[in-house]
Amino acid sequence: MNLDSRTMLVMMSALILLFSGLLTLAGLHAGNTRGVQHWAIGGLCIGLGLGFSYFQQELPGSTWVLVIGSTLAAAGMGLQFNGIQAFKTGLCNRYIPWSLAGLVFIQSVWFVALHPDIHARVVSNSFVFALCNAACARALFIRIEQPLRTAYWFTGASFAVVAVTLLLRGIIVYLAPANSYGLYLQIPINPASFFIGSMAQMCLAFGFVLMLNYRLSADLQKLALSDALTGALNRRSLEQEAARLSARCTRTGDALAIMMIDVDHFKSINDRYGHPVGDEVLRRLATVAQKTIRIDDYFARYGGEEFCILLPSTIEKDAWILADRLRQSYAALVMEFGGETLHSTISIGVSDSIYAGVEFDSLVAAADLAMYRAKQEGRNRVVMHSSCLNQVNV
Repeated sequence: MNLDSRTMLVMMSALILLFSGLLTLAGLHAGNTRGVQHWAIGGLCIGLGLGFSYFQQELPGSTWVLVIGSTLAAAGMGLQFNGIQAFKTGLCNRYIPWSLAGLVFIQSVWFVALHPDIHARVVSNSFVFALCNAACARALFIRIEQPLRTAYWFTGASFAVVAVTLLLRGIIVYLAPANSYGLYLQIPINPASFFIGSMAQMCLAFGFVLMLNYRLSADLQKLALSDALTGALNRRSLEQEAARLSARCTRTGDALAIMMIDVDHFKSINDRYGHPVGDEVLRRLATVAQKTIRIDDYFARYGGEEFCILLPSTIEKDAWILADRLRQSYAALVMEFGGETLHSTISIGVSDSIYAGVEFDSLVAAADLAMYRAKQEGRNRVVMHSSCLNQVNV
């Protein structure tokens, strides 16, 4: 490949530094999304590390430049790995960049200053950096919902390309005759690896931005579908899920149940304690409900102090059991505000598609009727729609 190695190295360093700046700007608009600053600082370290290598002229006075460059690049790789972990889980091990930088620093000092051996240094560093890139790739090749999976796998594939390139570079140098390798010698492995590295860095920056874009889009969609106060689904998203479940029930004959939940004497709570306390009561109820329901159920704030739960593949009697468990858990909750103890209760109405039909409006109307019957009978109780029908028939 007829490319100057020094020019390629400078180009790759400049590209990484530019992409680091791009990720820094993107991170300013990323809100609470973690990991972006790790990527930006990691890219800065890698870019500076490669830039330091430009000044290495195979002279004794400049050998320490390689040590500094390799150490910076290793710290950058550790930061990029931490960025991936933080982006995925919000957690990362802060000691990884330091440990990796320390390992590369020690082996670089050994092979550059104490026992100069360019072959051994290139082989060891190539293998270490290959493993780092492979670890980043492995962290991204996971099963996750689309479209975020596309961004994960694209970025992971870019890391994998770099890992394979570095591994091949280490093997080729290891098999080469003694004193036949130099960083800027015009041998095919140098410009080829620098060119592939430059292209891969472009893909990595694009992949990171793509991951961030999909995450922010998903967060915005989640905000649009959820209630800001309680974190439950909002009424619009509940109706969308109900339409989907109703269509499935019509097609399969499966049952669908619903709960309508209302906080007892909520107006009195607001009047006595104030609206901030009323908001906290709703949040506490949402927390209890989300811990009580099953993973396939849909919990939503229907309006004001009313909540609704959709229960797929559930009949009225089973929904009543779950509703009564929720009622008891909430009634046992002790809330303290301003030195005063507050006990709150809920009334719940339950209906299902067997008695009320599969249409969402019919299910809500039936569950509402049962909930108001629960209030008439003294509150803090669960009433089934079918029992209301039986009383009417009697």
